[in-house]
This record gives sequence, structure tokens and C-alpha cells, in this order.
Amino acid sequence: MLKIGSFIRSSSVIVAPMAGVTDQPFRNYCRRFGADWVVSEMVTSDARLWGTAKSTQRLRFNGEAEPRWVQIAGAEPSMMANAAVQNVDLGAQIIDINMGCPAKKVCKKAAGSALLRDELLVGSILESVVRAVDVPVTLKIRLGWSREEINATRIAGIAENCGVQLLTVHGRTRQCRFAGEVDYESIAKVKKSVAIPVIANGDITSPLCAKRVLNITGADGVMIGRAAQGRPWLPGMIAHYLATGELAPAPGTELIWETMRGHITALSDFYGEQTGVRVARKHVGWYLDALHGHEARMFKHQFNQLESTRAQLTLMDPQFSQLGLAA
Repeated sequence: MLKIGSFIRSSSVIVAPMAGVTDQPFRNYCRRFGADWVVSEMVTSDARLWGTAKSTQRLRFNGEAEPRWVQIAGAEPSMMANAAVQNVDLGAQIIDINMGCPAKKVCKKAAGSALLRDELLVGSILESVVRAVDVPVTLKIRLGWSREEINATRIAGIAENCGVQLLTVHGRTRQCRFAGEVDYESIAKVKKSVAIPVIANGDITSPLCAKRVLNITGADGVMIGRAAQGRPWLPGMIAHYLATGELAPAPGTELIWETMRGHITALSDFYGEQTGVRVARKHVGWYLDALHGHEARMFKHQFNQLESTRAQLTLMDPQFSQLGLAA
């Protein structure tokens, strides 16, 4: 069970905010398969950029299932506070602050995980955002900038003192990006240092893996990131196992087929056909990455050449049954 503000859910499994992945159609599919907690794509705190097509789509979350959990990114306290207020006005019910993204284009602006090098600025941002909104504020971080600059425990203390209600820790540094083993022992140290809930993140790819990570870290829950790409059912399966100790069966071929087709249609409806077709190529590619063999590679190649939603859906009918897709 996990509690954030007034929101209480039996699940302690969270779908990570992933730029270019956790858009509204993907979030809805994760929920359909049993995910109670899903965080939106990162939204810039610079409201001057909100008129772009990308930002407009990322700000479309009003009317979604509760809780609507929105991540914002930036490095200027007043701008972050203003972004939080505006997102709440748009329907956000939990605000997450990004201090974990390792992407160069984010860190160049001293945002994301670059903020971990300036603890005074971290405190100023957190204080400003918590003070500005009357919804729960959460924070996502890494262990530090590098192995020589690990300061997650100090950042956790700052967050708790500022009124942050939940902390997610990715068990790598910014320098590591997504390479090397995740340091779950360091997440355990962060968990022991604060009273607020701490969520473990990094390379959690299965129900058994999630249980092992919880045993090592003592964390209050887990956040599932890249492992959910092409597998929106995975967070729900992990939640089921953690709650019952039973492994739920993976979805069969027919259900995956229905999910892929429905996802393609949902993307076209959400983005419009021109953009939806391009985004569908990425998501269908992730669904197919679990496949091995010539047929799967050929199908992906064919699918990526198509220019309409109708053509994408038509191709799937004869091809899919030949692939023998397995979860």
C-alpha cells in the first residue's frame, strides 16, 4: 500500500515518467493492466514553451483517472513554482520534480540530475514548489552526479525538511546514465535516513526482481521505467505479485494483439494521424523487441514504412498470427 497526500492505493508500484513514452495513451494502457500510479512525461517549467505541439500534448491530462501525477523540470525556483501552479490548474493532483534525468540537453540547462551539484538550489526549488501548491509534491533523484559526488542522503534530508512527501531514487549517478549495475545498497541508506516514503528505481524488470529490490533496499515501493516499454502489463503484474505472492500469467498472443492494435488507434486519436503513425512505430517496435527471429525483424521493417494508421492496422492482421508473439 502507498499513500501520497489523500491518495491511497493498495499498489506500491509506480510507472516512471519517461519522455517520449508515458504519454496519455500509454498511461491509460498501464492503468488498464492494473497500474494504480503512473507519472506523466516531463513537462518543462518554462511556460513560454507550452505552446509547442509537444508541450501541448504533454499537458493533456485533465479528465484522466486519478491520481494525475505530473512531472516538471527546470532550474529556476520561481519558474518551477509557477509551473506547478499552472499544472495544478490544468488538473494535476500530484507534482513530481525532476532531479534525476541524465540527458545532456536537460543537464546543459542545469536541470535534471545537474541540480544535485547545487544543494542550496535544490532546497530553494523544493521550498518554492511546496509553498506554491496545495497538492503533494514528490521528487525523483539519482545517487549523485558521479561516484565521487554521491549526496542522495543529503538531498533526501533537504527534501524531507522542505515538505516533499515522497522520494524516488534511481540507483545510479548521472555519470553512469543507464550503464553498470544499480547500487541498491545506496538506496537502502537513503531509505534509512528519512521518514518519508522512498521508492527504489533502476533495472526492475520482473516481479521477482521487484521483490528482491524491496528486500535489499527496504523501500516503500518500486518505480518501473524502461522495462515497461512495450509491456504496459508489467507494472500491474509486479503489483499483483507483491500483493499476493503469486505470479500472474503473462498476457497471451490474442490479448497482446488487441493491445497493439488498440494502442495504434489511441495514438492516432491523441496526436492526429500524421504524428500518431510516427509514434506508433516506436511503441510497436518495443512490443516486438521481445520477439526473436526473422519474421519479427521483417515485420518491424515493414511496419516502419507505413504512412497511415489504416495501413498499420491492416498489416497487423495477416502478419501478427505468424509471429507467435509471447510476453
